[in-house]
Amino acid sequence: MKAWIYDSGQKVEIFIPFLDYSRPPSRRCCQTCTPMSWGRFYHQQLSSLGFRDVIRVTEEDTRYRGWLVRRVCGFLAVWDWKVPADTPRDLPSRICCSKRVRDVTTGWSRGSSGDSESHWPWKEEILKILAEIQAPLSLLMLRLCNWALLKLLNCLFLNVQLHRGQLEMVLRARKTPDVPLVFLSTHKSPLDGLLLSFLLFSQGLGVPRVTVGGQACSSRLRALLSRLGGIFLPLRMGQMPSKQDEGLPGAVLAVYIEEVLRSQQPLLIFLEEPSVTQHLSAPAREWLALVYRAVRDGAVPDVLLVPMGIAYDVAPGALCREGARGAQPLGLGTCLWAACQAMRRNFGCVQVDFAQPFSLQEFVAKNLVGQSCPGNPLEELLLPTILGTCPSQLEQKKAVVCGPGPATAVSLKAEEEILVTKLGLHCLSDGVSCSAVMAVAITSVLLLHKHREGVFFSRLMQDFAWLLEKILLGQHDVGFSGQLCVLVQHSLILLKAHITCYHLSPIGDIAVVPKASAEALSVLSHHSAAILPVLAHEAVGACAIRALLAEMLPFLRVPVSLSSVVVSQDELHRKTLELLRLLPLNLLGLQPCQPLDYHSQDIMDKLLLCGLLEAEEPGSEHWGKGRPWARMDFSDSDSDSESSVPRRCFKLSEPQGSPGFLLFLWRLLSPVLRTYTRAVAFLGRPSWPQTEAAYVEALLQFLAEEDSVEYPNRSLALSSLQAFKEMGVLEEVQTPAGPLLHLAQPFHSSVNRGKLEAFIQQFLEP
Repeated sequence: MKAWIYDSGQKVEIFIPFLDYSRPPSRRCCQTCTPMSWGRFYHQQLSSLGFRDVIRVTEEDTRYRGWLVRRVCGFLAVWDWKVPADTPRDLPSRICCSKRVRDVTTGWSRGSSGDSESHWPWKEEILKILAEIQAPLSLLMLRLCNWALLKLLNCLFLNVQLHRGQLEMVLRARKTPDVPLVFLSTHKSPLDGLLLSFLLFSQGLGVPRVTVGGQACSSRLRALLSRLGGIFLPLRMGQMPSKQDEGLPGAVLAVYIEEVLRSQQPLLIFLEEPSVTQHLSAPAREWLALVYRAVRDGAVPDVLLVPMGIAYDVAPGALCREGARGAQPLGLGTCLWAACQAMRRNFGCVQVDFAQPFSLQEFVAKNLVGQSCPGNPLEELLLPTILGTCPSQLEQKKAVVCGPGPATAVSLKAEEEILVTKLGLHCLSDGVSCSAVMAVAITSVLLLHKHREGVFFSRLMQDFAWLLEKILLGQHDVGFSGQLCVLVQHSLILLKAHITCYHLSPIGDIAVVPKASAEALSVLSHHSAAILPVLAHEAVGACAIRALLAEMLPFLRVPVSLSSVVVSQDELHRKTLELLRLLPLNLLGLQPCQPLDYHSQDIMDKLLLCGLLEAEEPGSEHWGKGRPWARMDFSDSDSDSESSVPRRCFKLSEPQGSPGFLLFLWRLLSPVLRTYTRAVAFLGRPSWPQTEAAYVEALLQFLAEEDSVEYPNRSLALSSLQAFKEMGVLEEVQTPAGPLLHLAQPFHSSVNRGKLEAFIQQFLEP
């Protein structure tokens, strides 16, 4: 690895793979938002420490030796794990005596009787709310459940890999005096909470307090999870979304989070829901707001945030149907039955990754001062281009942070709400970026987007190696190692319910054909989604090239080869910015703190690196041949002086050793663009106004009716809703009954809706 100082003052690291197959270093924190944290807790030698399987426990992990120890080493190891910190024994009295809680109860008591005896009912109410949030840890139950969980994980997974260098980096951060750790993780499976709690406990990081999201739980399951370290939002928090701080439940919860951070207990927050990936969830905003306010109010001097990524070959319980979401509270018996059912399957491998810890205080100092929310900039940047009212203004930049959703639980000021949202999106991007790519994801994306009609096993191995090289060169880690043939066989075994294999004895090969059922295509699409953030730059650039090819099609009188087409850098930059403005950055896994011009330039660099573009000189033979429209004058007289200056151009090319790479990238982004196109067609159907929840459910039903080949994707449906709100297609109006969605006046016209649909379809594979 080499590094030098860039012109902007940032340190740039150049990753040089060994024989094209070297693992990239650990994910570093952002230099723009946290430049001081970039050099802390990290050392280049940590990347060479290798991996360990956290569910493989031997007698070396205990203090004892012998044949009997080898048979009960798991139980002995769990019994030796230490709990370095716990909530103080006088936690209830601390909360009752805190200023925040006393201010709420005193104000209400003055409104009632005003005597001292009126405080006693409030104490009982405070203790009741505290019991809804948490329960004291039961060490006996904790050790027994972790021992049982160790057995369960060994039945479900081949291994659970953790990088030793990343663990050492987090252990160094944990030694910072009076600064607690808060882990911010992606969420892929209902098992994530138990798995990550087990991992942190077993590696000497303590028993984390794990936040439980919006999933309703029965009283028995809630009591058990509380004893194991789970914490919940008070039951009445969801009934008071607009005045959380003024109520007693919000005050008790805020003080409790302060006490957890003071006691140096690690806190684990999930940033997304398993069924809606790469979208910051409403509970995550609430927990992040509480952590931010604890630091802002001086409860702790600082907090070190540790983004985490978790990757499964096959995630347990991740593909449950949408109709079962929130229908009934999750019960203890249901969980035990699901565990017994899961033990009959093989879910492959798991890898957990830590990104570099960074300071919350530093992030706030870089992002809070001087930040403002400029309304809806996309209405000025993108809608005029779509509707043809005025030319697009490329010099303006899109605000990369959208406002929080309607379900925010903590009432913050507008600037603080934006900061919490920006923090959550930034950590979610870091968690997605540091997540490993699994073998099943690579095989699924090849079968779905490159070989939908089927492929020979030998060709599948070649494409697997080709895509693996692309992933490693993009500085993304993979969650597997071994012989290529064994890796592809392993992924096909895990996908055997959704593919059909034919042994062709005359040629000594195997034909692998994906099944055409909706369930099979949905499973392959679910696994393939992990590849989009890895190749997001190349996919956006390829779709921008597709839009330019659609524009030049009327000028191409005879069929031409791809290598004879030349595009201008300005034209490609314009189309790339239009697509980046259309798609939310969190959907692509891009850092939200960087301007779109930066991402656009990075996209063109990636296209040059992968061989889809080649630099073309203005005087070459392809200059006028591939650009017949370039000789036509579309500008006014004011730009005559600028048009005479030669502009940089690129020639399209087919990368060596990567046939069909451009088509593969088009198909990689096509599920997103198809969902957006169908969402535009849906705008003319519902009666307006309506709530956001009703709109999403109706849209999912519409997508299911329109496309019977594949199940609708809730994550993409929510992404289209977010994009339409940012663009001004849908407007959110606050009413006494809550926020309602209205269709913007220009899009009441079917003509304008057609223009929006045509704008999206220009990037879509024909």
